[in-house]
Amino acid sequence: MTKVVNYISEAFEELKSNVTWPVWAEVQRLTIVVAVFSVLFALATWGVDEIFAKALAGFFNWIKA
Repeated sequence: MTKVVNYISEAFEELKSNVTWPVWAEVQRLTIVVAVFSVLFALATWGVDEIFAKALAGFFNWIKA
C-alpha cells in the first residue's frame, strides 16, 4: 500500500512541477476547436451511414424485383 501512495504522491508532484500547462484562453479555444470538429465528424459519419443504408436498401429492392 505504501508503494501505491508513494506513486500517487510522486505523480501529483510531477504534474505540479514538470508539466507545462496551457493558459486558460488557449484551453477554451482548443476545446471549441475539438467540439466543432467532433460535431462535423459526427455529421459526416451520419451522412455516410445514411448513404450506405439507402444504397443497400435500393440494392436489396432491386434484387427482390
